[in-house]
Amino acid sequence: MSSDPPRRETDVARRIRAHALARGRGPVAIAQEIHEQCGPLFGTSRIKAHRLAHGVALSDIVAQVRALYEVDGKPPPRLGETLLSAYESGYKRPGPEYLHYLCAVYRVEPDALDYQSPCICGRGHATRAGAASVPQPRAPDQRPVPDPDAIVGAIVPRSEERPWATVNDLRGHDRADGPLTIDVGEEDIVLRRTLLQLLAGAGVALDGQFLGAVDNLRRKMDDTLVGATVSPTMLDQWEETTYGYGRQYQATPSLRMLCDVLLDFSEVRRMCDKRQPVELQERLCRIAAQLSGLSGLIMINLGDHRLARSFFRTARTAADETGDRQLRAWVTVRESLVPMYYGDPREALHLARKAQDLAGRTPGVAAAMAPAVEARALGMLAMRGRGDAAPSARRALVRGRSVFDQLSKTDTSDLVFGFTDRQMAFYEGDTFTNLGDHRQGDEVLSHALTLYSPTDRVDLTLVRLDRAMCKLHAGHPEAALTAGREAIFDLPADHRSDILVHRARQIGAAVATKHGQIPELKDFYEALSGPSVKSPTQDPPAAVRPGEQV
Repeated sequence: MSSDPPRRETDVARRIRAHALARGRGPVAIAQEIHEQCGPLFGTSRIKAHRLAHGVALSDIVAQVRALYEVDGKPPPRLGETLLSAYESGYKRPGPEYLHYLCAVYRVEPDALDYQSPCICGRGHATRAGAASVPQPRAPDQRPVPDPDAIVGAIVPRSEERPWATVNDLRGHDRADGPLTIDVGEEDIVLRRTLLQLLAGAGVALDGQFLGAVDNLRRKMDDTLVGATVSPTMLDQWEETTYGYGRQYQATPSLRMLCDVLLDFSEVRRMCDKRQPVELQERLCRIAAQLSGLSGLIMINLGDHRLARSFFRTARTAADETGDRQLRAWVTVRESLVPMYYGDPREALHLARKAQDLAGRTPGVAAAMAPAVEARALGMLAMRGRGDAAPSARRALVRGRSVFDQLSKTDTSDLVFGFTDRQMAFYEGDTFTNLGDHRQGDEVLSHALTLYSPTDRVDLTLVRLDRAMCKLHAGHPEAALTAGREAIFDLPADHRSDILVHRARQIGAAVATKHGQIPELKDFYEALSGPSVKSPTQDPPAAVRPGEQV
């Protein structure tokens, strides 16, 4: 027989377990030994070490969790072998509910599985292991003795022994009206942790866990847009909070803003847990549509086009529940900015015209903004050589200005849910710039700069970048590159969102197309690719290289 040591993780774990059981050690101690020996060799995680310590397969743990759900009277979980394997590999982290059940199965606390957050049940799992009994080897005249380290084969008794914590309990409130649902999900934990890191000044990466939490929260809103009974006073507060975000939108770094908005979005979703009276349902769905649309706008700034579109889709679902065509038009025209900045201007043109159809003849925010977006899209198409686009763009600007002049002061004072005079001027200047009318474009954009507040950083920087493009059209590529670089570097680091860096790179691409590889172009690209220009949210996408089409 070969005396070579085992070379597979399962072989090593099996040998450790056999020797440990022979010495009378329990699963917790065996798991610790497996982790210590297999971790350096195979990267074995603590949660996987516990399964190997029990000598069972993934399917056995899944079956155990499903059995606990059944005993609890809950619907079967979606936990499967693939997801459990992802937990063991460290690619995913179990949410609070799954973590609770895994702790119950292994009869350990979360920290034993390498998760630092406390269990949502509020009671220890290891201390309740003795509640289940497993027959032990005994003489014929002996009674069974409970084994506190019994393997996974026994289910811990449920109901009275392990009360659940409700959302209110987790907030520190008392509740005695029945069993709880665990709805403070992993998304809230991820968002709050990110927000705390941002407040502490730490760099935060837009990693898969964060984006997964964001999208999962949006999906939950899709699933629960059926309302929970709320008071009119509470809705008044949420509406005030939502409109407050419109005032903070451009003055707050995008990732920080996203955390704030989504934490409120999560709270609104929880209020949507049960159908409510009709008069309150519409207001709650309106708030959900506005917060989801705002989240889509922030995702545009952060450069995640897929999540931006997903949030706008959720916003449309919520807006449809209200029956308000003006709200649906607002969502649609805001969605048109995704292809405007990152996709095909023809799609932006289509969405802008769809928004105008939804808005109808009634003067409103979308009715004014949609023609302005249409004009910008047509200007981009004219720049790409579409001959009939230029006169159509100018006519769209006239229509947009005509409707804009009829808007109320309330509509023209909000950068998110309204359409301001400075935004209108920016859209006009951008259109003229794309049409090649650099003189009129620069004049209008210069006027727009006087209207923006220093805290309106996103649009203010976009205006400055458009003015840099005017310098290029006027035949001054070096000045255009200098102005573009200064516009980015004048921003605080946490405000250098993807949309701004992306737009600056487009200036470089346009310079390369018109003037070739001028010496200043290399320095421009190197400056924009350097660490000092990276947003704290994520690494910027690959630069638009010289010669590529904008």
